[in-house]
Amino acid sequence: MMVISGLTTALAIAAVVAVIGYRVFATGVGTAGQGTIMLPKGARVVSMAASSGRIAVLLDVNGAAELRTFDIKTLKQTGGLQFTTEP
Repeated sequence: MMVISGLTTALAIAAVVAVIGYRVFATGVGTAGQGTIMLPKGARVVSMAASSGRIAVLLDVNGAAELRTFDIKTLKQTGGLQFTTEP
């Protein structure tokens, strides 16, 4: 009984170590591509944040606020929001 319990515990520990090793080495260190993101003429970057494979950039475009999101690897725009004031 003691041998079966010990082997089961060893197998469980080996499975956990294997999963952790797979996650570390299969994904590797994320490498973002180098490139240039084109912004509208007169735009000023107010802030920028990166998370979950995306870059969020808050812009001031001629007095209007605009939020654009880009994919980190391809640097292609994935979304955008424009903020305006009520009339």
